[in-house]
Amino acid sequence: MSASPIENLIKSLAVMPGLGPRSARRAALYLIKKRETALYNLAQALDEVRQSLVICPECGNIDSCNPCSICSDPKRDDALLCVVEEVADLWALDRSRLFAGRFHVLGGRLSALDGIAPEDLSIDALVKRVQSGKIKEVVLAMNATLEGQTTAHYITDCLEKYPVRITQLAHGLPVGGELDYLDDGTLAQALRARRPVS
Repeated sequence: MSASPIENLIKSLAVMPGLGPRSARRAALYLIKKRETALYNLAQALDEVRQSLVICPECGNIDSCNPCSICSDPKRDDALLCVVEEVADLWALDRSRLFAGRFHVLGGRLSALDGIAPEDLSIDALVKRVQSGKIKEVVLAMNATLEGQTTAHYITDCLEKYPVRITQLAHGLPVGGELDYLDDGTLAQALRARRPVS
């Protein structure tokens, strides 16, 4: 016997990050109660995304246009390229409005435990972009994890023969953070990245 549409909705919501079975049930009940507004609007938005979703062949961003809105923006600096692990990282950095260059999404990070090798990521496409000669600086915006730093080192090795400046996001103490509440890894990174007071 097949599951009811309501059970299917709950199961579909439960697979989303941050939603377990109980939260999915609550979300489903809310949508059902507000079916004339919330449920209809959500269904319409999901259908629009499904039909218009495009992965940008230039940078790997997800958008509804090809190339994506970032790659087609003439105001962006073509000489600056920020390399991120996932699209969520790109969106977070772009939302800050502090980086005016281009992006490159790797599609993950190197991980021997998970069986993710360099050929599973878009590292070759990154090297080709750098080979073009337009890029003057590559900013490695990897997460501050062992796998993220391993990926950053691997990319640095791949790009060392090209005349490009390679930089990395700073890691360490967060603004407003108190030393007593920080984990050992954050404190260690802050100590290693210390700089002179001028």
